Amino acid sequence: MTALEVLVPLSVAMGAVGLGVFLWSMRSRQYEDLDGAAERILLDDNDEPG
Repeated sequence: MTALEVLVPLSVAMGAVGLGVFLWSMRSRQYEDLDGAAERILLDDNDEPG
């Protein structure tokens, strides 16, 4: 029973931290330009002579 008294509050705290990080990322607009990152991979902007 002692393990449950430690693990349950620990898991709730970790879930709260995860939710806080997710909400922070939403407020700081981390997910605004999802297509831009995908298109940057396709662009060929290598300036190497070859």
